Amino acid sequence: MMEPLRTHTGTALPLPRADVDTDQIIPKQFLKRVERSGYGRYLFNDWRYGPEGEPRHDFVLNRPEMESASILVAGANFGCGSSREHAAWALRDYGFRVVIASSFADIFRQNADQNGIATIELPDATVRSLLRRAEDEAPYQLTVDLESRVLAGGDGLRLAFTMDSFRRRCLMEGLDQIARTLQHDEAIAAYEARRDEILHF
Repeated sequence: MMEPLRTHTGTALPLPRADVDTDQIIPKQFLKRVERSGYGRYLFNDWRYGPEGEPRHDFVLNRPEMESASILVAGANFGCGSSREHAAWALRDYGFRVVIASSFADIFRQNADQNGIATIELPDATVRSLLRRAEDEAPYQLTVDLESRVLAGGDGLRLAFTMDSFRRRCLMEGLDQIARTLQHDEAIAAYEARRDEILHF
């Protein structure tokens, strides 16, 4: 069962790039693990490290004030490319609970939902404003309240966002597809019992 997400406050990390694909989020050479954990160290690996494995100090994730960032603000079409769920695993393993962008790839959004990451879609101009705040006022704190559907900043910022009720409920209750199915455990058991009776009649 994934960790419920109702309200989250964290440092916003600005990534002003559009079309960030899943191979950039977690490069293919790191997809050999069978567990969901351990991918955070490879998040944005090719942007984050040089050819000898040295940190690139000009990449935002390596800045000291971004060390504990847990809210990612990015450009349009975030999570495009392949359908690898490892991209969501890497973001979650690093510590991100929220990704804000003006648009998302559909499969990435679904994978994020299944791993307790809220994807919040806002107008492009609003995202650009958040990127500036996160850059100019770093470390810039944001609070995401799924119950009230409000995004708030310590500087008085207050923005409403939309999210369909089903996705919102699953995130708030920590329900992935397996957990949702297990909510109907009694009905499933009853169906299986009836099915066995019919098959052995």
